[in-house]
Amino acid sequence: MPEGPEIRRAADRIARAIEGQLADEVFFAFPRLHEWSETLRGRRVAAVEPRGKALLVRFDGGVNVYSHNQLYGRWFVVPRGRSPSTTRQLRFAVHTTNGSALLYSASDIDVLSDEELIEHPFLRKLGPDVLDGRTRAATVARRLREPRFAGRSLGALLLDQELVAGLGNYLRSEILFVAGLLAERRPRDLDERELAALADAIVTIARRAYRTGGVTNDPDDVRQLKAEGVRRAGYRHFVFARAGRPCRRCGEVVQKGETAGRRWYWCPACQSG
Repeated sequence: MPEGPEIRRAADRIARAIEGQLADEVFFAFPRLHEWSETLRGRRVAAVEPRGKALLVRFDGGVNVYSHNQLYGRWFVVPRGRSPSTTRQLRFAVHTTNGSALLYSASDIDVLSDEELIEHPFLRKLGPDVLDGRTRAATVARRLREPRFAGRSLGALLLDQELVAGLGNYLRSEILFVAGLLAERRPRDLDERELAALADAIVTIARRAYRTGGVTNDPDDVRQLKAEGVRRAGYRHFVFARAGRPCRRCGEVVQKGETAGRRWYWCPACQSG
């Protein structure tokens, strides 16, 4: 499933292609949304906004197309009249004079007014977006101390979009590694140094992944590995998807396990119990 950094980068691409332009044509694959194709035709695309792992295409007149990629959804941006090379099924499309934004394979798509956005069952529960510049590490630390979050394991909590929006599975492993913590720990059991390190890692690693297109490893190490000819899969992460390989910091073998129903990776020497 795409995580917050990938959705925000997709939003950036879509915005460059269609934001501020008139929609010459709008397509919905689902019959329940067909009537909106004509309603939105000719309206200006006012904004393209990520909301955690969801994305809004906002049209003049207070009408918004909500989408969530879930496991299989994928956005393509192409020149008008061209189609991407894919076997996926087109679910939603906005065509302007020069470009098209195309969403394939997603099943969670809806059309909502500005008022309905406030009450949407997913959007209304979102915590502050980790990629929003207004979200500070101190804000995240305060939320970690809130009673509704403080007693839960970090392995489960870092997948909960109510804590902060935009985190996901690969970010969870990388954040816990950088903070030096295991997934079984709970916020209320952390001392102030550990809590501050965790909050800082949440913000720093998520924003690094956004800037780099999903690379979370230390930038200096990435540059060195690239110079040595190492491919992306070899330099991308600290521990995620590196089970059985040496930790980049200490050389201990990286472990793989499962927590909150999802795989996670850790270094038994660098991360404390």
